[in-house]
Amino acid sequence: MVGYGRDRVAMAKERIRASWPALVTLVVSCAYVLWRLSASGWDPVALAELGSRYAEGDPSGTEGYDGQFTYYLAVDPNPSAVVKRLDVPAYRYQRILYPILARVIALGDRSIIPWALLAINLVAHVMGTWAVMQFLVDHDLWRGYALIYGLWVGLVVGVGLDLSGPMAYALVVTGWLLYHRGRYLPGASLIGLALFTKETSLLFWFPLLLSNVLNQRKWRAMSWLWVGGILFAGWQFWLWKEFGSPGLGSGGTMATPFEWIPFMGLWRIGPISMATLGLYILMFGPTIVLPSVWGVFRSIGALRRGEKHAETWALLINSLFIVFMPFSTFREPLSILRVAAGLVVAVILYAAKRGDKRILNYGMFWVPLLVVLLKG
Repeated sequence: MVGYGRDRVAMAKERIRASWPALVTLVVSCAYVLWRLSASGWDPVALAELGSRYAEGDPSGTEGYDGQFTYYLAVDPNPSAVVKRLDVPAYRYQRILYPILARVIALGDRSIIPWALLAINLVAHVMGTWAVMQFLVDHDLWRGYALIYGLWVGLVVGVGLDLSGPMAYALVVTGWLLYHRGRYLPGASLIGLALFTKETSLLFWFPLLLSNVLNQRKWRAMSWLWVGGILFAGWQFWLWKEFGSPGLGSGGTMATPFEWIPFMGLWRIGPISMATLGLYILMFGPTIVLPSVWGVFRSIGALRRGEKHAETWALLINSLFIVFMPFSTFREPLSILRVAAGLVVAVILYAAKRGDKRILNYGMFWVPLLVVLLKG
């Protein structure tokens, strides 16, 4: 019995050692959350950054931040009741899965909902990192590259701000892993659920479906992807009927449309402030702009060589999404980093599929962007 107990302890230690990227992600995420909680008097509601404009109905009040809409939906998802607390109702309401899950876990208790929102994102982000790590291991790559995902500032900040990104991308990468392993039903189901968490998950759902169609996969491999897409289309139709418009769009209040000219959303900052444009180019040129340009040319080259797998399409579509990103996203540094999470995920998946360590080595240079969190 003693020997059996020692074996179990040894196995547990080995699992911990094997999952160290996920544990590092947990430690860093918790440190950020604790820092924010300590600054707000340990009030979990403060993480959502409620603005008086929507909390109190004061048109001249403070705007708050995006997490507040998640909180309002979790407290009362009744469309007729919550609509007055949403800046763009259809756009916010389409991200329904995260707040509804928090409400269910909290059993509708308003005092528990903020903690449920936080717990869901923490667990989701750690699980997402674990899934990325497994995908890397499946391709005989160093599991430590999963830190590119786990420590991406645009996802870590989402954990501490009650944003839908961490849960959405966790569903995407976990679903991608399962699909890669031939478990089509659960894999497609998770990616389908991601669509109801954050609409940018379409940038992974569509490449996976397109790859299946072009490579003439069996219907069994595609059917559940179609189901998820059809349900999401139905959801958009319901949003249209309920709120007068579909949820898909370029953002919330004061959002500008997607651009037609590459990086015009960035260049529009110039007429407002050349100093700000210079700072943005210095900071996001090498970390966001150049990787997206590289992603476009690299993926097009791969497609011309016949590499029409899902990871290539995901890299192309997510890179183009950055290239034509609207001015309303480019003008806010945190929004850029949040949106770029899709590009980061696509780069990791593409590099892993090709077994390209050089790309992943360069990807590790994204980790120091965590310094942005120190600005609060």
